[in-house]
Amino acid sequence: MICNNLTVNGEGHLCLGGQDTVALAAQYGTPLYLLDEDRIRERCRTYMKAMHEAFGERALPLYAGKAASFKQIYRIMKEEGMGVDVVSSGEICTAVSVGFPMERAYFHSNNKTDADVAYAMEHGIGYFVVDNREELDAIEKEASARGITQKILLRLTPGIDPHTYEAIATGKVDSKFGSAIETGQADEITAYALSLAHIKLSGYHCHIGSQVFDSDTFLRAAAIMLEFANQMREKYGLVIDELDLGGGYGVRYLEEHPEIDIAANIIAVGLAVKAQCMMLQYPMPAVRMEPGRSIVADAGMTLYSVGTVKRIPGYKNYVSVDGGMTDNPRYALYQAPYTVLLANRANDKSERFQCSVVGRCCESGDILQEHVSLPANTARGDLLAVLTTGAYNYSMSSNYNRIPKPPVVMLKDGKSYVAVKRETYEDVCRNDI
Repeated sequence: MICNNLTVNGEGHLCLGGQDTVALAAQYGTPLYLLDEDRIRERCRTYMKAMHEAFGERALPLYAGKAASFKQIYRIMKEEGMGVDVVSSGEICTAVSVGFPMERAYFHSNNKTDADVAYAMEHGIGYFVVDNREELDAIEKEASARGITQKILLRLTPGIDPHTYEAIATGKVDSKFGSAIETGQADEITAYALSLAHIKLSGYHCHIGSQVFDSDTFLRAAAIMLEFANQMREKYGLVIDELDLGGGYGVRYLEEHPEIDIAANIIAVGLAVKAQCMMLQYPMPAVRMEPGRSIVADAGMTLYSVGTVKRIPGYKNYVSVDGGMTDNPRYALYQAPYTVLLANRANDKSERFQCSVVGRCCESGDILQEHVSLPANTARGDLLAVLTTGAYNYSMSSNYNRIPKPPVVMLKDGKSYVAVKRETYEDVCRNDI
């Protein structure tokens, strides 16, 4: 199995976090998002421990809420002492609703509206991660009206290609995010931020991309960012207090994907950062990292009931399920790979057939995965599992074709509970007039 929280019991049923997925599907119905809370908490503690060891006690991991954002996630992050990375007023509202301490919240986005800026300040946001000059002006105006000084980080692009999916590479010079160091724009926005009376420039932020399986790109990014920080010290007398290296550590979607030792990678980055600070005689900043996918992805699974099995001799086969691109659009967006198997027959070694696993939407692009090997006798009523769906599945889900969203069920200490209720048809049309 691609993750150690996956097992198969004596009945041949796939288990997540020690719990029988067939029994869970019978209890809660399908489609069904499952999340192993014990796994999520374990990942949080791994980051906390490794970052403190690598960078000192002021270091703080920030959970990237865009990976999976709902009330219980923020309760967990609050209890585990994590910070959070939020990217919208909706995510801020969700965190605030459960009493998350907003001084540990960092507000990202390349295009915050004036309403977003006001809403964030109204709720005591700790930091804005500022993308551009227009945003600086909006923050300065709002902070001035409130008579406060707002802490910010500037998002910079270090000019690194992490060789990840093009759609999720964010550290290159031509990224839509941030101010490029190479073009001189990072220098310009630093000078401008320092000129504003109601803004405190606390540090710099960068993010190089996603699905990164080693520390090389983090090492290169940290080196570039610290060298730039040192240049700004020499030019403007600015010594940053915080350095946010972003997120991006990868997870295993397929057996052939490498298994990453997150703690060891963070320790390696810590050694490099400390060495460079010593070489530059630069005070060690408080380091932030922003794990999202690597906190929740392999804690998750989606269960579906098989409906139609369509065989076109000499061409291809289709296995249709009762969900699809509405609950997981990632294959349609950028051909994201997943491991797919029958949860009710996880040990079935019978003859196989190759198929496309597709959804129920009236859309030819409604595909969950191509070239899937399943038992040749796969039939209506089988329970199909898509693994490692804890990140960017629920958070990117939609009501396309007016299909209600599945519930999110959390697994903890051998028990299960509903964290997000299954939508009803009434919910889907609730806001219609």
